[in-house]
Amino acid sequence: MLSRKPSVQPTVRIENIVATVTLPNELDLHEIERNIPRVEYNPDQFPGLVFRLEKMKVTALIFKSGKMVVTGAKDTKSLIEAVKRIIRTLIENGIKIKGKPIIQIQNIVASANLNVEVNLEEAAYKLENNMYEPEQFPGLIYRMTDPHVVLLIFSSGKMVITGAKRESEVTEAVNKIYNMLIELGCVIERSESETEEFF
Repeated sequence: MLSRKPSVQPTVRIENIVATVTLPNELDLHEIERNIPRVEYNPDQFPGLVFRLEKMKVTALIFKSGKMVVTGAKDTKSLIEAVKRIIRTLIENGIKIKGKPIIQIQNIVASANLNVEVNLEEAAYKLENNMYEPEQFPGLIYRMTDPHVVLLIFSSGKMVITGAKRESEVTEAVNKIYNMLIELGCVIERSESETEEFF
């Protein structure tokens, strides 16, 4: 058990933001396919049209209803920029968009490194709302209620965070679990030579 806070603080990285975009009118996906090169539309296989922004590494699934699912952005600013670029491309190619889009972040997936090792057996015993079955899966699954996220915690101190709706919730959740694990005596500080910058 640590008697003080470890010298190295957690590091966090956003891996993917998944958002839905609602346009105020229906779209003719056949017209988009005809007018815009390099989109993919095969309605026999999938009802949505696939629109990729290669430079931004963002993909949009566009549906006839005017709804889009956008994935691949690493931060909110890039997400908004990608949506603007997609809509601008549609308008420039003769597709009518009647009003402003509504963007809603559905899920932020992030990775983190606590830079300490975690005693998962002890954490499973002391933390509420967790699931730990090491013979099935090597990580501990912890459901945090505030912010409302799910954390996959590994003994190495590495984590995956899902379910956040804002970037600030990711940092808040990582700092919160880090402090909880220290208070519960579930962490072992690494020596400086063992501390990794990231994954």
